[in-house]
Amino acid sequence: MKCQCREQRAAAGRRSRSYRHLLVQQSQRPAIGKASRMCGIWALFGSDECLSVQCVSAMKIAHRGPDAFRFENVNGFTNCCFGFHRLAIVDQLYGMQPLRVKKFPYLWLCYNGEIYNYKQLQKHFGFEYQTMVDGEVILHLYTKLGIEQTAALLDGVFAFTLLDVANRKVFLGRDSYGVRPLFRLLTDDGFLAVCSEAKGLINLKHSMISTLKVDPFPPGHCEIFDLKDSGKVASVELIKFRNFKDEPQHAAYDSLGKLQAGLDRETVKRNICLLFENAVRKRLMAHRRIGCLLSGGLDSSLVAATLLKLMREGNVPYPLQTFAIGMEDSPDLQAAKKVADHIGSEHHELIFDAEEGIQAVDEVIFTLETYDITTVRASVGMYLISKYIRKKKDSVVIFSGEGSDELTQGYIYFHKAPSPEEAAEDSERLLRELYMFDVLRADRTTAAHGLELRVPFLDHRFTAYYLSLPPEMRMPKNGVEKYLLREAFEGSDLIPKDILWRPKEAFSDGLTSIKKSWFSILQDHIDQQVDDMMLEKSAEKFPFNPPKTKEGYFYRQIFEKYYPGRADWLTHYWMPRWIHATDPSARTLTHYKSDA
Repeated sequence: MKCQCREQRAAAGRRSRSYRHLLVQQSQRPAIGKASRMCGIWALFGSDECLSVQCVSAMKIAHRGPDAFRFENVNGFTNCCFGFHRLAIVDQLYGMQPLRVKKFPYLWLCYNGEIYNYKQLQKHFGFEYQTMVDGEVILHLYTKLGIEQTAALLDGVFAFTLLDVANRKVFLGRDSYGVRPLFRLLTDDGFLAVCSEAKGLINLKHSMISTLKVDPFPPGHCEIFDLKDSGKVASVELIKFRNFKDEPQHAAYDSLGKLQAGLDRETVKRNICLLFENAVRKRLMAHRRIGCLLSGGLDSSLVAATLLKLMREGNVPYPLQTFAIGMEDSPDLQAAKKVADHIGSEHHELIFDAEEGIQAVDEVIFTLETYDITTVRASVGMYLISKYIRKKKDSVVIFSGEGSDELTQGYIYFHKAPSPEEAAEDSERLLRELYMFDVLRADRTTAAHGLELRVPFLDHRFTAYYLSLPPEMRMPKNGVEKYLLREAFEGSDLIPKDILWRPKEAFSDGLTSIKKSWFSILQDHIDQQVDDMMLEKSAEKFPFNPPKTKEGYFYRQIFEKYYPGRADWLTHYWMPRWIHATDPSARTLTHYKSDA
């Protein structure tokens, strides 16, 4: 096999001005138009092993791009290559990657995401695009302003690998909240591998190293590497390109313009509504059918209602499909149906039973690449509804309400915050950690079924403005969390009033009836799988992040089956603060019980 690889490398080296690629069309689906894409990216620099063997790992993320796959060597660097799985949402002709354009033949770009302001940047800087692919703006910005300014000016969600052959540089970048995933592997001798999901890296081979360290790439950062003649790299600098509390640089080019100044409540409420509607509007950039997850809670209901309003204004030629999931007597199903009837969406329900949910846990943990208790619980429903959408419906671009709870202090434990300042600080912490929890859940469960996720609550301008408001204004008020957000939409008639003021219901809890929570169903099952002795010895078996409950132990066992020794991808479990909680479920908290 190694002999065969030497022959392949020699042949590739002789084609100095051409490149070898493999393009496999896996399916052809009609596109409604042009926009960006959800996809899977994979790249190696300085591989010691045969690329034809290594590229098998790239197929581990094929679910992220079911429409086509390409594997491509880099000219002059026979141990460097890109792999790309495409979900075609835009430019059917030029949408494959790595993206290369005639004006910059020395640049190779592989990215996953949506750049919502690519047309505004084109107009401002006078860029001449060769394709209709939004990511092309990255090439133009980089050559004009450098990588740090490029990342800071992008309004959207993204994870990218950019190769500059002329200047012998490699760059990695990831959006502010880590909405798009990115993992990195870097050895001491300069072998670099990157992938949208960790599962595409953990089986790579390199020299005599048996276990290669794989880490999530930090959100809101870009990294610069020198590319050596050998194809290996050396890390030069890791740059934080944006503080999400600050107004983003790209706000200067936003079509919304400047907001009205002032902190009086009416001005603030008006600005919140304007920014939120703008966040949804820019995310309509799609030519595959748009749908929306709808739990009947405040966040998903606001997204769905605003989305439908804007689709009607834009004369989108199909009705909005909304999707809800739950068991019989689920409060979420009842609330979602009420919202759907109010806004007039084409509504679909998926009813599942306890056995189906329990059976999905193993596959969900493999998909997620985490063992966090609350994330696993909440992911089962989202995984099942995403599977249903993929198999039964034609919506591909899926909106959801992720990010609102972290931004607007929506978790019930915020009622116990010692002060407005500490509540504001914890809100920012939750936003920084989204990539390990809710954003991870939302991306993996949808991407597992070839769907593209869009999250307007994490819009840069919207979050920056909300975080700039006085801490006391953002606190729960009158016993109601997210009071300011609810008050902002009072009187708009976007959603029913009782939904606008519906108390917080955790996604994993609202799936089931008040009588029997989803976490209770899981725990009853797990009690038969994990005995007391196993739990007592959990710290010996799992010294890092040792599970303290049988449920935690059960999830950790499954995680270690697929990702042995990778527990440090999760730095800590998600848990409420300021209270003596033993379980992350909202239904275990006193405030919830008193209002139930």
